[in-house]
Amino acid sequence: MARPVCTQTHMTPTTTFAALKLAEPIQRALADKKYTTPSPIQARAIPHLLEGRDLMGCAQTGTGKTAAFALPILQRLADRPKTRVPHKPRVLVLTPTRELAAQIGESFETYGKNLRLRHTVIFGGVGQTPQTRALRNGVDIVVATPGRLLDLARQGYIDFDAVEVFVLDEADRMLDMGFAPDVKRVIAKLPPKRQSLLFSATMPRPIMEIADRLLRDPVKVEVAPVASPAERIAQHVCHVDRRDKTRLLAHTINEHRDGLVLVFSRTKHGANKLVKQLGQTGTRAEAIHGNKSQSARERALTQFREGRVRVLVATDIAARGIDVKGISLVINYDIPNEPESYVHRIGRTARAGADGKAIAFCDPEERPWLRDIERLIRIDVPIIPDHPFAIARPEPDRDRSRRFEAAGSHSQSNRSRRVRRGRR
Repeated sequence: MARPVCTQTHMTPTTTFAALKLAEPIQRALADKKYTTPSPIQARAIPHLLEGRDLMGCAQTGTGKTAAFALPILQRLADRPKTRVPHKPRVLVLTPTRELAAQIGESFETYGKNLRLRHTVIFGGVGQTPQTRALRNGVDIVVATPGRLLDLARQGYIDFDAVEVFVLDEADRMLDMGFAPDVKRVIAKLPPKRQSLLFSATMPRPIMEIADRLLRDPVKVEVAPVASPAERIAQHVCHVDRRDKTRLLAHTINEHRDGLVLVFSRTKHGANKLVKQLGQTGTRAEAIHGNKSQSARERALTQFREGRVRVLVATDIAARGIDVKGISLVINYDIPNEPESYVHRIGRTARAGADGKAIAFCDPEERPWLRDIERLIRIDVPIIPDHPFAIARPEPDRDRSRRFEAAGSHSQSNRSRRVRRGRR
């Protein structure tokens, strides 16, 4: 793969959607939503994508990546109308979670409402009959999660030969969730002549290896430093004994009365347990994780989005597709063992120009993971020293720190494997 061309990241785009020369039906849809000024990732990516270039997009969550690829895709399909062929979509978008797939599908529906195009969303956890019916009738765009997509391909319900544009969205989370083999299987089925797009909030080495396989002479668009949290997020950490975390959680939620609160638990069982414990303190909460049915997850998200439930407890896998206005506080009840996950988690707040707050609860065993996070984001997360359950933070063990630095990614990988085994 040729070295990516990297657009300047320090420039502030001053363009408008009208200046991007999108088709009139798309402009009308944007006007209906009162969208006039593209975000930086949109302003820098859309012109290249309209030219048909492959693209590697790196931007923190909540910066408008979906519209950055959806708008030029709709433009391409509108400019090159073709008769729909059963089972053969022209566009394939691959994404890690059901919620994010549904969200992307809604974006295509919103921006393409004035175009005669069809799309469908494919994911597991629900019956496949409506999905296979849509494919049989013919669609232009498929948004899918890897497992169900490959399952339908094995059954002969979808053929990739006609794919003109392929989008790999949230690529880093796709790898975190163990989808790398499935992603490679999908890529191997695609026709060689296509436009390919890869979007990710972080760019670790495994992502670059997939990019080498997927992209041809790509443009690289990067609108924020890799793994940089949003500037509008006020980050803090509370050092606390593990047995006091639940009481600290109830206290913290009670102290923050405004806005919605998203709490991250490492495990599904832990999420359910937190909902029950919060209920005992008078705080109504809902849980969302991989063991919940799709209908239960959608119901919880709807209640959360509408403010009928102010607290949502989630695992990483379920929460990646959450794009909810009004999340003012993200609480990391469990420190993630992979520092990139921290960036994704706190990115659920301070979206679309709003301010937000993120608080991490760190028990003594999690302190190495906190150091990993601080090393990645290049700041020392400020400590809240006077909460009711505070414990002293010991002085850094410099010898241990040096050993940890030397171990580098090897020790991090070992910890990741241990935690993943624990989840199972």
